[in-house]
Amino acid sequence: MCGIAGFLDHSPNGVSYNLSEVATDMAKTMEFRGPDHEGVWADKRNGLALSHRRLAVIDLSPSGHQPMFSTDQRYVIVYNGEIYNFLELKKTLGDRGHTFSGTNDTEVLLKACEVWGVQEAMTQCIGMFAFGLWDRKEKILTLGRDRLGIKPLYWANFEKLFLFGSELKALRAHPRFNPSLNLSTLATYLRFGYIPAPHSIYNNVFKLEPGCLLTLRPGQQPLVEKYWDLRDLAVQNIRKPWCFDEQETLNQLDHVLGEAVRQRLMADVPLGAFLSGGIDSSTVVALMQKYSDQPVRTFTIGFQEAATDESVHAKKIATYLGTNHQEYIIEPHHIFHHLPQLADWYDEPFADVSQLPTFFVSKMTRQEVTVALSGDGGDELFAGYNRYFKLSQRLNQFEKVPPVLRPLLSTLAGIPPLFLDSSLAYLPPKLVKQIKKMRTFSQTLGSNGREDQYLRLISRWQNPLELLPDATEESLSIHSDRTLTKDFKDPITHMQYCDMMTHLPDDILAKVDRASMAVSLEVRVPILDHRVVEFAWSLPNHMKIRDGQSKWLLRQLLYKYAPADLFERPKMGFGIPIGQWLRGPLREWAEDLLSEHALKKNGLFNPVPIRKKWQEHLSLTHDRTRSLWTILMFQTWHDRWM
Repeated sequence: MCGIAGFLDHSPNGVSYNLSEVATDMAKTMEFRGPDHEGVWADKRNGLALSHRRLAVIDLSPSGHQPMFSTDQRYVIVYNGEIYNFLELKKTLGDRGHTFSGTNDTEVLLKACEVWGVQEAMTQCIGMFAFGLWDRKEKILTLGRDRLGIKPLYWANFEKLFLFGSELKALRAHPRFNPSLNLSTLATYLRFGYIPAPHSIYNNVFKLEPGCLLTLRPGQQPLVEKYWDLRDLAVQNIRKPWCFDEQETLNQLDHVLGEAVRQRLMADVPLGAFLSGGIDSSTVVALMQKYSDQPVRTFTIGFQEAATDESVHAKKIATYLGTNHQEYIIEPHHIFHHLPQLADWYDEPFADVSQLPTFFVSKMTRQEVTVALSGDGGDELFAGYNRYFKLSQRLNQFEKVPPVLRPLLSTLAGIPPLFLDSSLAYLPPKLVKQIKKMRTFSQTLGSNGREDQYLRLISRWQNPLELLPDATEESLSIHSDRTLTKDFKDPITHMQYCDMMTHLPDDILAKVDRASMAVSLEVRVPILDHRVVEFAWSLPNHMKIRDGQSKWLLRQLLYKYAPADLFERPKMGFGIPIGQWLRGPLREWAEDLLSEHALKKNGLFNPVPIRKKWQEHLSLTHDRTRSLWTILMFQTWHDRWM
């Protein structure tokens, strides 16, 4: 795993700075992504420079160093990731007379782009990657990102200056990088807790979307095109679903996921796995053990608070599977020590509280191995999130309400929460609870379609503009696309698609990438092998959800390798008792950032709704962790970078 960066500077009066020095500075910001080697190449005549930081995993020799040139010197590449089928591609190319000097996947990717063209090469590659490829003959720069967005890639387009890099901090190192805060994006961040691609926190700075290529030709604007489209794939598979019996379907999942796991065991360095004790990670570890001739090294973290501690379950599964297992218990003082570093790791405001346990499990794992497999992606592919069921139930209730009654009931949604709370203060608690449930339901009735209902369910702040008086929420990414209901008539499938396009790459995978790369650990996600993704989207809903149970088929696969009583329990997620800690050991830190003075300091926020939620949280009347964490993480980021 690596960090890449580069730029094209076409300043009218020429470049006044040393290109190699700037490219080196950009690479140094990502030293933790690649501690094993640094490489820089510059072409002053064309105003181009490429830089690379290497974490050596396959072919540890200097033959894997980058930037790397094609045999004829026409192409030069900087690349971050792994191509898991590179040996097969190498054989195919070798059979056609092409030769190789090393045993690494970078050289194979470069040769594939040279021989087949970038677009065709992408369709042949199985892996996670981001790269920049310079064609010295045609003066064309091409950027590419893997199908699911496992590896990150930012780009910026200013006047006569184009920048790209694995992280924003690399772009910041360029002397001409001076963007402004994007308030519309900030509003979207407050809603979701992350920033959906292609947006970033800055104006004129973007994320390359998953499954896309960006081409920059002389004298033209960047052109972004898809080489793999999840929507087209999903729609085709929904129209022609998998129609084999349960046993054949289970066998196929065992084969395709097993192959994905087997390919990801390839490494010239020590390898292990995250094991939370849930369905996804347990399945991955079980398949790893199936293909390993020695005990797999597994790692988990836990908490003293039993409500969020899964380490006991992970240990039982590890014992059954025979892994070499280690665990680490996190306490509040561990968290407090690393809070100031979150802004450095994540580059942008980012508010998934599991970013902290992900860092700690990565840190512990890196002490023993250089590569780890994780179970990310199972919830999105096999309908594992509880919110899918919640919204489905609401929609079913919605359909049962006579249309004539819906406007009357929906008026309850317009009652301000503060007025409602004061009006109900003297009623019995059980009655208050029922009335508030009715209000939540009435909000569903009053919303405009399935998209709005799902948006309400996942939003951390229902009205971000209440906090940002000077902003406009121009884009809600794919969640505002009204055409989706035509392609995804089933609400659960609709939610899965939205999550795979936004929440998965921009929250889950971004979290794993930043937390693991902060300690120079490569994390591989076999469930997100595109072949597994394509198979999962061909499954009818009853293969994913049955008798109120999520991930039905994935569970059946795990039953083949471990008894059900080891993992059949209510879903917990990779949580952390941060809400409890904000009232206790982290309260002083939070109060400093949430004080009226701190909230007014940057001139962005209306402090009133934020202070209200903070007081509610402290008084134990509500758990406002998700809302407050978005503000705390923005404040931390703003203090560091703005």
